[in-house]
Amino acid sequence: MNSRGDSRGWIKRRDVAAALLMVGILWGTPLLPHGSVSAAAPDYLFNDAHLHLTNYVQKGTDIHQYLRIMGDKVGRSTLFGIPLQQTWSEGNSGDFAPTYYLQSDAPLYYYSFTDAFIAHAFLSLTPQERARLDPMITGFNPTDMYAADHIRRVLEVFPGVFSGIGEFSIHKEFVSSKVAGETASLTNPALDRILDFAGEVGLVVILHNDMDMPFAKAGAEPVYLKQMKDLLRRHPNTTIIWAHLGLGRVVHPVQAQAGGSPDERSPAYRDIVEGMLNDPTLSHVYFDISWDEVAKYAVATPEAVRRTAEIFNRYPERILFGTDNVAPQDQATQLRVFNMWDPVWAQLTPAASLKIRKSNYERLFDSARQRVRAWEKANGLQAVDVDAQAEFPRQLKAHGR
Repeated sequence: MNSRGDSRGWIKRRDVAAALLMVGILWGTPLLPHGSVSAAAPDYLFNDAHLHLTNYVQKGTDIHQYLRIMGDKVGRSTLFGIPLQQTWSEGNSGDFAPTYYLQSDAPLYYYSFTDAFIAHAFLSLTPQERARLDPMITGFNPTDMYAADHIRRVLEVFPGVFSGIGEFSIHKEFVSSKVAGETASLTNPALDRILDFAGEVGLVVILHNDMDMPFAKAGAEPVYLKQMKDLLRRHPNTTIIWAHLGLGRVVHPVQAQAGGSPDERSPAYRDIVEGMLNDPTLSHVYFDISWDEVAKYAVATPEAVRRTAEIFNRYPERILFGTDNVAPQDQATQLRVFNMWDPVWAQLTPAASLKIRKSNYERLFDSARQRVRAWEKANGLQAVDVDAQAEFPRQLKAHGR
């Protein structure tokens, strides 16, 4: 089976949604049939469940350009910045202005304005353009007991805009140790407060948490796995997407014993993931397969491809594709990670491929739009007008800010 050539013929339901798109757009909730494509358009290759519009110095792709990059290849996309700002310390890097966390030893700090920036960009679009995007709130410190209040405040100032929170990080290689202030933890009650509020409102959560420490020894229990499972079980009413399958640049799939290649998914790692997918107490948890580093593990060897496809075919309802692109500048860049998965796509059933590439996204985010808009309406919040330039100051004034 060819990966994308055959997939384009798998669904022909896109025209059904066309007449419904304009209904409720100002509330951000197109009334779409379950599992349908979001607009009358070509059969898109995928929906992107993990996209950063801006980088670590809050610069990125113009939102109108991003829609052109999506074109007829990407149907819908999440939309978020990066909640951390890289400090430019003259004493550390001199005249060199770092734009990535690996380019400087200077600290990172939480940057709350990212949420207003994303909302402002989103509100500059037409209703039809907005229907393809799901903005996410990221500008909060997960160690702060007031973080949930920040999320509530963003919803109050920008009703009708956001569908979820994240991507935000707890344990992340090379990043956690650079963040100024208290170190994030899976046991911090501030995180529980965030996830409780997300569940109450209906916000989808995208959470980055490395399963293990960098360069962990083979055969050892992943350091953060038990804490992560305990956290997830404490929030059964919250839809949580564990980003990158818990992997990282140097956080490799867990090896059952020494001597295995770190570049392929090991039987031990497969057992961990499959065990979670089979656990009824974790039925609200999903995994995204974003980031080129994750794709490298999945396609490293024919055996890795086979194992990955086997899991995906068995549990297609719980996996979402995303790119984890940061401020992409052209369509080739946007499609690169998707194309890396070609060997896996080729071994998936049509039904499994469709769910992972598109339908799971639509199911989760359509539900989030409906639930969040209902919560906003119940709390007396009116959807933001099309004219974002006039609306932002008016919303601030209405909330006494």
